[in-house]
Amino acid sequence: MKNIITQFSRIFVGILFIISGLIKLNDPIGFSYKLAEYFSEPVFNMPFFVPFALGIALFLVILEVVLGIMLLIGYKTKFTIWSLLILIVLFTFLTFYSAYFNVVKDCGCFGDALKLTPWQSFTKDIVLLFFILILFFNQKLVKPLFSNNVQNIVIYTSIVLSSLMGVWVLNHLPLIDFRPYKVGNNIQKGMRIPDGAEKSVVEMVFIYKVGGVDKEFTEKDLMSIPEGAVFVDRKDKVITEGYVPPIHDFTMEKDGSDYKDEFLEEPKLMLITAYDLVNADHSGMAKLEKLSQDAKAKGYKVVAMTASSPEEIAAAKKQFGLTFDFYFCDAITVKTIERANPSIVLIEKGTIKQKVHHNDIADLKF
Repeated sequence: MKNIITQFSRIFVGILFIISGLIKLNDPIGFSYKLAEYFSEPVFNMPFFVPFALGIALFLVILEVVLGIMLLIGYKTKFTIWSLLILIVLFTFLTFYSAYFNVVKDCGCFGDALKLTPWQSFTKDIVLLFFILILFFNQKLVKPLFSNNVQNIVIYTSIVLSSLMGVWVLNHLPLIDFRPYKVGNNIQKGMRIPDGAEKSVVEMVFIYKVGGVDKEFTEKDLMSIPEGAVFVDRKDKVITEGYVPPIHDFTMEKDGSDYKDEFLEEPKLMLITAYDLVNADHSGMAKLEKLSQDAKAKGYKVVAMTASSPEEIAAAKKQFGLTFDFYFCDAITVKTIERANPSIVLIEKGTIKQKVHHNDIADLKF
């Protein structure tokens, strides 16, 4: 019985680590955004790690895949199980911290393929920890499946293939797009709230300075605010989260107006996304004006979307000779639409027809 439980744990943990790693390896930039959230000031306040988030993300996801394979074939059992135990303890701490302090809403354990709440992620890690502990206390039952030479070939091959996959998706696009802006999806439909959908319950909280200390008061407490208290701020506290449509923060703002409804009715729209113009790829930016002119000649409306400031937009237009207009959208949304900075999206009346990395402009079909 002990051997059966151990072998089940071996297969379960190995496969789950491989699947989790491959899903994140499909979109390591997306996982790096999650790590950057953990490194940010509101969470662990380690901003010096943010520039290294992508490198750390790549290392972790390749490690997940390789450790899963090592466990399944029984390669260096002691090292493998110790490594899995250390990783799962780290992940369990992170997911508990996220859930308890409500700081990172989605750990990104399975990328955009499967969204888990912080408490669901924590529960998943507790289950994994349980099975890894079974392996830890029964290491002698985890035997190698092949000879040393075959084991070495399998592991080295997995490292090389995982690394090549990581390099490919960084220089092109994710092999599988799990995001709400994937090709074939309609943006307007993604923004709709179905009839009868559950609505959020929101409570207004008023912050007053009382005796030099900020204190929060709800609407029912307003009559109890002491005399002399000074109003500081007002915020909305979500009591119950209602239905949130897959696309809920898509805007195309310019000069105080939102033009998204107008542009999403265009039969031929080329949307250029560049969430950060200061750090955008220069070779990619240099291709955009010619691309814009080619698209306009074929009847396309060409606009760009960015989270950069008007000053940064003006500087980029001057530097790269860009003549198309830029519209503002939140950086998280622009990053969700496409990971490359910049990238190109072809839209037909709100339906996404094609998306390409700036390295793949030659593949555009317009």
